[in-house]
Amino acid sequence: MTEIVTSQTPPILHGPSEKEKKYDRQLRLWAASGQAALESANILLVNSGAGTVGVETLKNLVLPGIGKFTIVDDAIVSETDLGVNFFLDESCLGKLRSQCCAELLQELNPDAQGDWYPKEKASVNLGQILDSMPMYTLIMYTLPIRPEDLAAIKTYGRKHQTPLISIHSAGFYSYFQINLPGAFPIVDTHPEVEKTVDLRLLHPWPELVKFSQEMTKDIDSASDHDHGHLPYVVILLHYLEKWKEGNGGEYPTEYKAKMAFRKMVSEMARTNNPEGGEENFQEAVSAVNRNVKKPQLEQSLEEVFDHKLSNEVEMSSSFWMIARAMKKFYQKNGCLPLPGGLPDMKAQSSVYVKLQSIYKAKARKDALEVLETVRSSPGGKDVDPAEVDMFCKNASFVKLVNATAEGRDFKQILQQEKQNDELAEAIGTPLSLLPIYLALSATSHKPLASADEIKADIVGIWPDVADDMRVMQSSEEVARAGGGELHNISALTGGMVAQEAIKIITKQYIPIDNTCIFDGISSRCQVLRL
Repeated sequence: MTEIVTSQTPPILHGPSEKEKKYDRQLRLWAASGQAALESANILLVNSGAGTVGVETLKNLVLPGIGKFTIVDDAIVSETDLGVNFFLDESCLGKLRSQCCAELLQELNPDAQGDWYPKEKASVNLGQILDSMPMYTLIMYTLPIRPEDLAAIKTYGRKHQTPLISIHSAGFYSYFQINLPGAFPIVDTHPEVEKTVDLRLLHPWPELVKFSQEMTKDIDSASDHDHGHLPYVVILLHYLEKWKEGNGGEYPTEYKAKMAFRKMVSEMARTNNPEGGEENFQEAVSAVNRNVKKPQLEQSLEEVFDHKLSNEVEMSSSFWMIARAMKKFYQKNGCLPLPGGLPDMKAQSSVYVKLQSIYKAKARKDALEVLETVRSSPGGKDVDPAEVDMFCKNASFVKLVNATAEGRDFKQILQQEKQNDELAEAIGTPLSLLPIYLALSATSHKPLASADEIKADIVGIWPDVADDMRVMQSSEEVARAGGGELHNISALTGGMVAQEAIKIITKQYIPIDNTCIFDGISSRCQVLRL
């Protein structure tokens, strides 16, 4: 008797692990896959100048559980550092700033492994260090920076296809700029749930058609209960066929036709249903504009399909293998793989579950077709099926970010921003923050430049801004800072940079393209594609 009772006892339910409890909130944002990417990441920070903004950025990566980080900084901690860097105290005076910051950052989260260079008080040969270090997921560097160090970083980034983020904070101003290695694809862009619904009403497959016909074969004589609980997908499929019969086989895809079709569906609802009204028909009418439409490729996905592979890294990338297979699927079927999600709707539970299973089965079938195409391509046998599933579910919202400054006409950007400023003054909207970027950029290698020197450097490159009063004002403010950082400005900037870094590391959400400028005086920022 005891053995029987024991065998029937349900298994012990395990609660969340300590790790899941620790990272609970962020797991809701980027799920276990994103957390795994974060924990396997290896970040390099090349810190220079006051160095506060770099450490603040790193703090916001250490806290959510970055795997490894290394700080390269040959500065020795001085009294000035203590006033602007939260991660230094009096015991650090005379010691290497890189070591002190790395050790205190690691105390915030023992899961992160920290390292620093140099190991003793000496100047750093960054090119030599980079050659001897392991591969980095991401490199961040703060400005101002030595030209030779900047050259070493950019060389490493090109060679290893490593994303780079430059950060500059001075006084009340700051900016950061992302330079991604060529075309940078994001599959899990986290679009709004409503936009991901694809009911495929104009391209129903046999199983869905059969289910709809069985549900609606006696629609006119159905009981009030059954009539009031037909899923709106079934209602729309039924009356779309009726519409086609009276309109030469055409679907109501134009605005006028949609309005007429909505009226047709609305008139089919029973007004005297004692079940409490026919909410399902109201749902059907509401869903017409959103779901009765021809399949159309999003511009972002067209960019993916039209992209020409330019290097060996892209050639061997699983993303581009799947993208090529996805293009073949679209050319063959005239639509993308079905995501498989089904929105909530009024229906009997058993009917809804069956309809849901039909959509999921079709999604699995489409994903399998894409996977088979991938597997038949060179190198495709090693592609993870889960990666194919993710691509199929998010195909309409895949984004190709080209966050690189190469090939952009900066003169044209200057003219456009000046025109926008003229319009802004007329209608009372904020002015461009581009002058702040120009002033900060002019001190990338000369932090102690005077206002006149800063403006001279800017005008020497861009004569069109010689008479721009706002360029002079920004130059004066940057010169007044003298290369110094305000902790609150750097802390806020570090939070923004870390947010974008996490998007790049996890390949989730859409990082900015490519420069974010912050004005601490007016407390606003602007993103420009520079």
